[in-house]
Amino acid sequence: MPRISNGNARVSVALRWAAMTLALSSPAAAVAAQDHCRPGIYGAGEDAFVVLGAGSAAGPGRRYLFRDGRRGSTGEAGAMVTCEDDIATVAAADGTTQQWPRRETRETDTAFDSAATRLAGQLIEPAGPPDPTRPLVVMVHGSEQTAAIGSVYAYMLAAQGISAFVYDKRGTGASEGTYTQNFELLAEDAASALEKARRLAAGRFGRAGFFGGSQGGWVAPLAATRTPADFVAIGFGLVVSPIEEDRAQLLDEAHRMGLDPAEVAQVERLSRATAVLVRTHFQQGFEDLAEVRREIGSAPWATTIQGEYSGDMLRMSDADLRRIGRARFDNLELIWDYDAAAALGKLKVPLLWVLAEKDREAPIEQTRAVLTTLAETGQPIDVYLFPDTDHGMFEFRENPDGSRTGTRITDGYLRLLADWIKGDVHGRYGRGDKL
Repeated sequence: MPRISNGNARVSVALRWAAMTLALSSPAAAVAAQDHCRPGIYGAGEDAFVVLGAGSAAGPGRRYLFRDGRRGSTGEAGAMVTCEDDIATVAAADGTTQQWPRRETRETDTAFDSAATRLAGQLIEPAGPPDPTRPLVVMVHGSEQTAAIGSVYAYMLAAQGISAFVYDKRGTGASEGTYTQNFELLAEDAASALEKARRLAAGRFGRAGFFGGSQGGWVAPLAATRTPADFVAIGFGLVVSPIEEDRAQLLDEAHRMGLDPAEVAQVERLSRATAVLVRTHFQQGFEDLAEVRREIGSAPWATTIQGEYSGDMLRMSDADLRRIGRARFDNLELIWDYDAAAALGKLKVPLLWVLAEKDREAPIEQTRAVLTTLAETGQPIDVYLFPDTDHGMFEFRENPDGSRTGTRITDGYLRLLADWIKGDVHGRYGRGDKL
């Protein structure tokens, strides 16, 4: 969720997974030696396809994604998908292979201005004659700090009959400006992106709106209050503030550690102390945190508890926290007490919210409760829950140390997004349940 700091600060699992799925970096040199394929849709039929994204700075090859959630990189040893000269070779479980050519798509590179900053974007449209009923969706960023043009998600939506507009967040990729996590400014950028997308696709779309994953769950609904939108879809986002997110993560970790009530109370006091620090931008709260630190002492759990930022603050000395705390934790203009529910309350358009049942980075209990309350007031909200999934809608395996390794995006999630955006939800979507 929020990328709280730079330097030596912890990079959350959410960010690592977001970097693998939503906003893939785009240096061509990273893939040139491995394949000669363009990002796009590769397939043999309407339902038999895989999408390839831009190259990843993490290694050679292109990221690939199937609609059922299987994913990987063409540069991995034993990859299920390899590609050469715009022909993807797809290996089946029985050892046979198929050759899938790149499907025609229409890509329009563009640039637009938002808050005096020039941002780079790309409109991806399915092939065929202009369709004035086709949905148009703007992809709203998570907290990643990598370029978004070349996203596998954008091509995944295009493969299912949706026009997708993707843009590099300010301060990333080909966009100008300084990277930030100020939701107000990011919402302004997203609203400007939708306005640009509408102009580019004029006469070739019907309903238009936003899709946001993770931190995009804070930004996309706010953007929809800044410019006309017909829908908002959210995956694994939160309807709580960043401060509340940190507290929920701390308590989830405390539960998994089996802490007793007295220790849980200490965790609660830690959360309250660090909240004062970030809420006041490190002007107040040092003494309270120092007292909590003394109270916790050498408790074994204090060496491993994380939260989004509180664990790191707990383990910093008072002197270091006073000296560099703000530069490390409060350098991205994050709105710590952001009222996400208020933004949702202003929406009058249909909203889809998809929850990952076992989300450690964005625990769902409070979000689920707020969404239920809003739905009971008559707001048009559809909420889906996918069991046994973590942040990013990833299925996972548990490691001996209690950590998780994401294996695949859960089956049904990608189909649900596309069908809901098209207004054609029907049948089951993997193991997902509508709440």
